[in-house]
Amino acid sequence: MVVAVLERELYTETAAARLLRVPSRTLHYWLEGEGGSGSPHDPVIRTERKGPGASVTWAEFIEAGLLREYRQKSVPMAKIRQFIVTLRTEFDVPYPLADRRPWIDKGKGRGLVYEAQVSSGLTAEFALVAVANNQFVLTAASQSFLDRVDWDGDSPAAYRPSDDPASPVRCQPDMRFGKPAIRGISTAVLREQHDAGLDDDEIASMFEISEDEVFYALAYEKSLARAS
Repeated sequence: MVVAVLERELYTETAAARLLRVPSRTLHYWLEGEGGSGSPHDPVIRTERKGPGASVTWAEFIEAGLLREYRQKSVPMAKIRQFIVTLRTEFDVPYPLADRRPWIDKGKGRGLVYEAQVSSGLTAEFALVAVANNQFVLTAASQSFLDRVDWDGDSPAAYRPSDDPASPVRCQPDMRFGKPAIRGISTAVLREQHDAGLDDDEIASMFEISEDEVFYALAYEKSLARAS
């Protein structure tokens, strides 16, 4: 997957925050930082601010998907920012969190992540790689993120927005403009058919998918509605 796909503009901040299930203000801070008359803070994900109304790219969405694994914790963003900057340099890629190598390579890749954590001052509570039995292992946060992403080589090809590991719902940059779908069929469209009174088997027959896929699509849409 070429860099152009990673840089494809797909979402408004509001839409991305809804799919990631993080507060809009939180995602905005990750993307744009904070300015104003107080103490300014640089963006966490972006190298520089894009300004009001800027779209969220596929790479930014994926990197935010990793940060959302910290959603229950008060994260030291200055240290996370430095951590990401260090990884950009070490891996020589613009989107290090949206690259598979730091997570899959059990030697050099995870080793560089571990070193970046140490140099950035991240404590064990916020570590993405730990050492166990003299081996580099993923922590719960990074493993959860890795399990959500389908990879094309070292690039993210799809993201599972559902918390259910078995869910086939995916966001893909080249499918339905990144909106949640199953085999290219928008989950919102399947929900509309259900709301119109069709049974699961009728929906499955209409779109030539399985009833299980209809079930997962509707379950995802219901969970999304509850979270809104």
